[in-house]
Amino acid sequence: MLALQGDVREHAALLEGLGAEVTLVRRPAELAAVGGLVIPGGESTTIDKLSRIFGMQQPIREAIADGMPMLGTCAGLIMLADRVVDAIEGQESFGGLDVTVRRNAFGRQTESFEAELVVRELGERPVRAAFIRGPVVESVGSDARSLAALADGRVVAVEQGRILGLSFHPEITGETRFHARFLAHVVGE
Repeated sequence: MLALQGDVREHAALLEGLGAEVTLVRRPAELAAVGGLVIPGGESTTIDKLSRIFGMQQPIREAIADGMPMLGTCAGLIMLADRVVDAIEGQESFGGLDVTVRRNAFGRQTESFEAELVVRELGERPVRAAFIRGPVVESVGSDARSLAALADGRVVAVEQGRILGLSFHPEITGETRFHARFLAHVVGE
């Protein structure tokens, strides 16, 4: 669990509830000791800046290139995207997902909403998704694939190999299936 900024506690509690041992990752040595990394929602510009200050940017990029499983929610999706629209000047992502995302695509925090999503890979029961100032996937490259879209067609969940990116916050609604999918990647299923 990348523990530089964001809703770290909520993700950690959800993962622990699924039986995972959670390590809070703030330094390269801690990253080297884990089998997968969750990049939580928060503020992508802050996560970017702190990842550089703590010397984490390049190690995370290397972990992605080496195939480490990753799950990014909201700001975490922005950090995993290869291309970011509406980034502030100098903002960088870790990359890894062949997608273009737009920051704050759903407006201000007061415009937050919940929606039910169909995600065939997770079964018949719809996913209850909470959107809070989240990004939207504007384009999906040939290496990635869409897992879910809103009724208007905007893509909000993507996967590429062992990397999952979500525009929403499953840890807020108690949705465990994306984290379970991530953990299956970690153990090699």
